Amino acid sequence: MPRPPIQRPDLPGPFPEHIAIVMDGNGRWAQRRGQPRVFGHRAGVQTVRAITTACARMGVGSLTLYAFSVENWQRPNAEVRTLMRLLRVFLWRERATLMENGVRLKCIGRLDDLPDRALRTLRQTEELTANNDGLVLRLALSYGSRSEIADGMAAAARDVAAGKLDPDSIDEETLRGYLYDPETPDPDLIIRTGGDLRLSNFLLWQASYAELYVTDLCWPDFGEEALLESFRAFAQRQRRFGGLPPEGGEAEQPGKTPPPEQSVVQPKPSQT
Repeated sequence: MPRPPIQRPDLPGPFPEHIAIVMDGNGRWAQRRGQPRVFGHRAGVQTVRAITTACARMGVGSLTLYAFSVENWQRPNAEVRTLMRLLRVFLWRERATLMENGVRLKCIGRLDDLPDRALRTLRQTEELTANNDGLVLRLALSYGSRSEIADGMAAAARDVAAGKLDPDSIDEETLRGYLYDPETPDPDLIIRTGGDLRLSNFLLWQASYAELYVTDLCWPDFGEEALLESFRAFAQRQRRFGGLPPEGGEAEQPGKTPPPEQSVVQPKPSQT
């Protein structure tokens, strides 16, 4: 089946190539309707499908969704079990949609913490979509940025101890090589639904120069028009990455991405 054609929206500036989303507000959305929290989580799954499909058809390169944090394991057991079941069902039911839209699934986090059935379904879906060349959908599962950095530093320390890594050669790109997915580009735009003004331990390393966009909409209400509104806001931002425009010159273009050398990923040192 041929993939639907890419149709990028008409924006007043550059297009965000990597979008990351803190999908917040499912529980509040349900409670406002007199429903249990799981009702909101089920509605949130429908939004994941809609936003993933919209991003794929607009030509977004990467979409990273904060699906389940390391802190979320502290929630009631019944809610955690429901979330893991919804994950498994989503991965199974959405395979046809992922394939139709050329979406490649990758996951980041402490994935071995996931229940066996959920992890097995996840790995099977990653394998099924591995050759797709469209949008890369990254699900952050059992993920925390501090955990990611700590795990990476532990791996680097083991390589130093084994003589595989010279500590005097370590720079930012060396450390990037020890993150869960070193090929993940830095996000251009981080969206948070639900109105809270915080990153909640999400992509702290990668988000250094990301543009932040917060909406009061809860995740189940965040549709394609809300996504486009975030794109329009991004396109009007001026990104200087700590610098200034040349004296007497024009300001940098809104939404400008970093120079290529800032996004180069060095090969990850062997950890075997």
